[in-house]
Amino acid sequence: MVVSRYNATVTDRLLGGALAAYERRFPEDAAPPVVVEAPGAFELVALARRLADEFCGVVALGCIIRGETEHDRHIASAVANGLAAIAVETGVPVTFGVLTVETTEQALERAGGAKGNKGEDAMDAILDVLAAMQQLKAGGGGARIGAGRVPGDKAGGA
Repeated sequence: MVVSRYNATVTDRLLGGALAAYERRFPEDAAPPVVVEAPGAFELVALARRLADEFCGVVALGCIIRGETEHDRHIASAVANGLAAIAVETGVPVTFGVLTVETTEQALERAGGAKGNKGEDAMDAILDVLAAMQQLKAGGGGARIGAGRVPGDKAGGA
């Protein structure tokens, strides 16, 4: 995982959600995920690219809050495009746990508040993608492939 230190009040909660989701899926038998800190959201891309060389999947966590200028939109676009390019270039899945919000309140709602925890969703997504990739590698056998859950689908069906 790579997590931005900028807006740490929010990103610490995203990280906590991601780690809780990992521990829920692997309660005792797996080593904890590697966590690398980035100074800000923009730097997530370079670090995620490096992690893609070492690991089978990357979870990117950050928070971009709108300011008085368009700076946030440029950063958000660069980060989204950069993370997507890493997945395409390397074949290593990268999940987008980067909040792009108008206010700190909106961010906190999505980092363990009323809107759930997008860090948790990002971890669930990477684990689901990795499971599907493993099934594809094993041949799939014409069966429906996937973990049967859509990130953010709290009811568990899909």
